[in-house]
Amino acid sequence: MNNRSFSKHYYLMLLPGMVWLILISIVPMFGIVIAFQDFNPGAGFFRSAWIGLENFDYMFALSDIRSIFFNTVFIAVMKMAAHLVVPLVFALMLNELRLALIKRWIQTIVYLPHFLSWVILAGILLDIFSFSGPVNGLLKALGFEPVLFFANSTLFPFMVVASDVWKEFGFNTIIYLAALTGISPVLYEAAAIDGASRFRRLWHVTLPGITTTIVLLAVLSLGNVLNAGFDQIFNLYNPLVYSTGDIIDTWVYREGLLNLQYGLATAVGLLKSVVSFILIIISYALASRFANYRIF
Repeated sequence: MNNRSFSKHYYLMLLPGMVWLILISIVPMFGIVIAFQDFNPGAGFFRSAWIGLENFDYMFALSDIRSIFFNTVFIAVMKMAAHLVVPLVFALMLNELRLALIKRWIQTIVYLPHFLSWVILAGILLDIFSFSGPVNGLLKALGFEPVLFFANSTLFPFMVVASDVWKEFGFNTIIYLAALTGISPVLYEAAAIDGASRFRRLWHVTLPGITTTIVLLAVLSLGNVLNAGFDQIFNLYNPLVYSTGDIIDTWVYREGLLNLQYGLATAVGLLKSVVSFILIIISYALASRFANYRIF
């Protein structure tokens, strides 16, 4: 088989993925024209009236647009920080265990929630933290007043971050554990011979050995500054927590699909996409500079 024939087989293998990418990710992008129209579903793209930047002007004049952008950034930044710190600390603690069987069991248990959808997990969390749920039952037994965890606008953002960390930190822990396996045991042996304690070995050998991975994950997470997690918040929030829990994606869903303001919702979504795209470019540039990470 010559090289040209061999290459054709690769292109044929690539074809289904390219067709899927074009149909699902590229063709729908033509819908961004709705952001510049007074869109009428009956008239379609070509017969709806063009209004230029009126949707964007109206967007910035809304009183709640600032709060939803703030909520999005606030929740996303807290998630980014927690997803860096919690898995790192847990991976370092797990790496110190000497019993391999227990280590594997713990790693498997904390990894399982990653595979469950937010539809399932939201139902579980809402039941556990409900007014008559086990958490409030424990609080009552200890003499405290019950708390409406997911109906309290002050607590809601922190409940969102905590539940997201619980779901995903096991997956992120695996990344750090994989990086830890790349550290040569000779370095630990040399440090032990020099009299370094376990904490000193952790500080001077382990952390420097995975610094590149930490920097890489931190930098690449910048692209998610405006992604606070639609699936999670949509399944957990309610009108009582709109003031602190409503994010761009949930607002666009309500305004665009429920209130039928297609142009306005598309304008907000387009602005978010443009900002996210710029942040992704910046994050990859920083990853290339500080972590020597390149896609091309």
